[in-house]
Amino acid sequence: MTDPEIILQKEIEPEKPIIIEGFPGVGLIGNIATRHIIKAMEFDEVGLIKSERFPPVAIIEEGETKHPLRIYNKNQYIIFTSDIPMSSNLAKDIAHEIVQWSIQQKSREIISIAGISTTSQATSRVFTAARDKKDLQGLEDQTERFTTGNILGFTGCILNESKLQEIPAITLLGETRGIGPDPRSAADVIKILNQYLDLNIDTTKLIEEAEKIEEEMNRMMQRMEEMEETKKPTIKSPMYQ
Repeated sequence: MTDPEIILQKEIEPEKPIIIEGFPGVGLIGNIATRHIIKAMEFDEVGLIKSERFPPVAIIEEGETKHPLRIYNKNQYIIFTSDIPMSSNLAKDIAHEIVQWSIQQKSREIISIAGISTTSQATSRVFTAARDKKDLQGLEDQTERFTTGNILGFTGCILNESKLQEIPAITLLGETRGIGPDPRSAADVIKILNQYLDLNIDTTKLIEEAEKIEEEMNRMMQRMEEMEETKKPTIKSPMYQ
């Protein structure tokens, strides 16, 4: 058995799908955006990614247990989304697994949704970066190009793997100014996706329920932080060393 391992529990519809991923990161923008897309478009849960290295936590939604890293399908779209943070090594391994799987599925491209923290007071923007400049065609007019800098975390791993495997990949980075969850920035990213993929996802409810979503996501972040604290080794007294 490989670790991590992609497990499909239902058949997926598309040939040559478009892969979308949204994992916890700056402003939880990837997580919030993919959750909203799944709900608004009524995606079907089709599988999961399994790993013995996931933190010891159960995700509960409306009284039902959900796997921490799930796979959804609707028409030609496959969404990977996660509710848990992960170590750097695990992020690299999962990114590698997703890109390899995308190649097997003959995917057209991988779209990563994430956040970028700035101090700008301008209107909220969406930045783009890609495996290759040619992958950005069709996004130039609606977004700002992320020209220089670092993209950390899972999204950075996906871009690196996509570059190595030569599979088209872009990232949409919603601008956020705080440190907490930012549903409004997630809505800005979804609006770009609507234009880019010719979708019609309504973001009104996402913006209207921003406060409620922020509270829910803050609670989730707090639980994750508490869980990480329990994993830290206890400092032993010198008499036991």
